[in-house]
Amino acid sequence: MSQKKRVLSYLRSGKKLTRLNAWDQLGVIETPARISELRAEGHTIFTERKTVLNRYGDSVQIAEWSM
Repeated sequence: MSQKKRVLSYLRSGKKLTRLNAWDQLGVIETPARISELRAEGHTIFTERKTVLNRYGDSVQIAEWSM
């Protein structure tokens, strides 16, 4: 199964995806590229910006994708 198909299947199952869990659970490193490809094919994918703390305690913004 391609990375794009794994991402689409994951999102269709109702789960939310970030770059970190995409790598951990799907083996996808360039998640934004796969999201862009899926959107170009007409899939509606929502992006929510979230603020989280990194391992050093700094606040950082991440994207969380869902359908």
